[in-house]
Amino acid sequence: MPRAIWALGFVSLLMDISSELIHSLLPVFLVTGLGASMVTVGLLEGAAEATALIVKVFSGALSDWWGKRKPLALLGYGLAAVTKPLFALATSVEPVIAARLVDRVGKGIRGAPRDALVADIAPPDQRGAAFGLRQSLDTVGAFLGPLLAMGLMLLWHNDFRAVFWVAVIPAALCVLLLVFGVQEPERPAGARRTQPISRENLRQLSGTYWWVVGIGAIFTLARFSEAFLVLRVQQGGLTIAWVPMVLIVMNVIYALGAYPFGRLADALDRRLLLAMGVVVLIAADALLAWSGQGLVVWAGIALWGVHMAMTQGLLAAMVADTSPPELRGTAFGLFNLVSGIAMLIASGLAGLLWDGLGPSATFVAGMGLAALSLLALLLRPAPRTAKPS
Repeated sequence: MPRAIWALGFVSLLMDISSELIHSLLPVFLVTGLGASMVTVGLLEGAAEATALIVKVFSGALSDWWGKRKPLALLGYGLAAVTKPLFALATSVEPVIAARLVDRVGKGIRGAPRDALVADIAPPDQRGAAFGLRQSLDTVGAFLGPLLAMGLMLLWHNDFRAVFWVAVIPAALCVLLLVFGVQEPERPAGARRTQPISRENLRQLSGTYWWVVGIGAIFTLARFSEAFLVLRVQQGGLTIAWVPMVLIVMNVIYALGAYPFGRLADALDRRLLLAMGVVVLIAADALLAWSGQGLVVWAGIALWGVHMAMTQGLLAAMVADTSPPELRGTAFGLFNLVSGIAMLIASGLAGLLWDGLGPSATFVAGMGLAALSLLALLLRPAPRTAKPS
């Protein structure tokens, strides 16, 4: 595996530790520390995610037009790093809102160029492993951040600002590692600079690419926000102090499985492995629909982590396989936009079903949508790898 892939994985790990240190505590800090309403918290989270989705498309297209990925990734991670001290210094809601939105702009800027950079660096026969490795290290950060936040809050007697200052350290290390640890491949000599988001260029995104986008969207509709896993366990009687264990357990399994399943994706038909991941999601939904208590619900959470490990890096590899190299940034941006919109819709529908019919209905609906994506996988031949135009 190229050294730059490892470096990009640890860049993601460090930024996730920094971000989750803050984000795992931010809603409580806003409400109890700054007096924000729950409506404010909800609107802030919705605006933040919408901002990231919109920016992703343009940053991916810009990286294709410019022919460079690393400067945009560096800008995105740099913006996120600059916002970390603002959370610690905030004495009112407004600076937190500004910092959160700028942080999401940074996420939107770096996402598609970084994924395209992974595809550019990794040998074609190691793409699944490369995306799996990066996703695995990213997920390690996703559970280390909340763990560290819990420990520091206990140690420092719920001093939010002191914990937020700690988040500055991994964010700074992340930027330094990207600067000195990743070297971008040179653009081919004589490569022509074009406008990626044009009718002529978008025609180069084949039907197989849009098939992957469609499968990803249907699959995301079935895989709503993990917040509903937390609510399911809390409703089952788990005390609030232990509720973070839900995401920690899921992310540990996700992190352990992402790289091995990524390597498996390089050896198997990727459509087959994705179908297996959908079957695991259906099993997870079935267990979570059945019960919110005991071993049943924890088995459902564990299977949710397994399906994430099997599918998330795999979908990224399939986007890379089915898009021309000169349009990879645009391809990842469009894929992320469609999947993100699907996630917002899925979470909204899940909440409506939960309020109207109960938690079991939410997970039964997830089973139905997952079965629909499985049917779509089985009815279409496996995508072919895209060739440079």
